[in-house]
Amino acid sequence: MSDTKSPIASIVYPQDSATVTAFGDTTTFHLTGDQTGGRYTVFTSITQPGGGPPPHRHENEDEWFLVQEGRAEFFNGEAWTEVPVGTSVFMQRGTVHTFRNAGDTPLKLLVQASPSGFETFFTRCAAQFDKPGGPDMARIMEISTEHGISYA
Repeated sequence: MSDTKSPIASIVYPQDSATVTAFGDTTTFHLTGDQTGGRYTVFTSITQPGGGPPPHRHENEDEWFLVQEGRAEFFNGEAWTEVPVGTSVFMQRGTVHTFRNAGDTPLKLLVQASPSGFETFFTRCAAQFDKPGGPDMARIMEISTEHGISYA
């Protein structure tokens, strides 16, 4: 992938990282496509006990997860696996996957999605979740489809 607007280097200070909430998760974007020339997005996701997204697949992004705090379980399309803090998990685009917080304290994940674009999807969904009365789930499904995300 060639990108003529690629930055040579980016420094993003903590106070400059956007934080949004959607699907019950609080997500802080450390690096976005704007800072990486579209190569990837890096973010921290905080998931409350019992939380996690429904099984889904990304047509556009590969994802890498690093478990930083809490009890995490990952689903790879076939089976659930509980992993300890410090574990790295890779999910290739097109793979049905998900994760969940299997503990009783918040789960903290560092996530990289490549190429970038997940930040736009999640921010658009967060705007729906911020609406009085909660999100219009039909609109969430439309946004998901527009970003190549489908639910299994």
